[in-house]
Amino acid sequence: MDRAGNGVSGAVTVYVGIGSNIEPERHVAQALDALARRFGPLRRSGVYRTRAVGFDGDDFLNLVVAFDTSEPPSAVAAVLREIEDAAGRRRGGERFAPRTLDLDLLLYGERVIRADGLEVPRRDILDQAFVLGPLAELAPGVRHPELGLSFAELWSRFQGPREMELVEPGSWSAASQGS
Repeated sequence: MDRAGNGVSGAVTVYVGIGSNIEPERHVAQALDALARRFGPLRRSGVYRTRAVGFDGDDFLNLVVAFDTSEPPSAVAAVLREIEDAAGRRRGGERFAPRTLDLDLLLYGERVIRADGLEVPRRDILDQAFVLGPLAELAPGVRHPELGLSFAELWSRFQGPREMELVEPGSWSAASQGS
């Protein structure tokens, strides 16, 4: 287990969950553009419309993207926060509340990190269909670093609600149209 969240040599594949329910088309597109500018080509799942969880609010758009980087996890997490802040993300409120943009570092290669405010892999992967479904779509053969099961297998075993509507990508950024 990496306690520091640093010291990576060579490129690793990073998976990031993206969600928004305040002007979601605009904020998701901005996030895809910013991530592609910063990290290069993105691979992404489909985009799903899901109901707000834990509060009454507008529907969210959710997806998962992957990219390769040699930057340490702490630096990737800092970039994600900067992108959220640029989208007007307000912090310090209730956990379940409307979001302009939510970027979650889901996986950093096969590493398990519980330090410096990082929790990788994110526990939301196993709890929320809007995280696990798109992750299983994008990386079906990748294994959960702690459980050893593939994300396709975890999705097939998922017992929670799966209320997600696939949304046509429409005008998503050309930089993010990877397979």
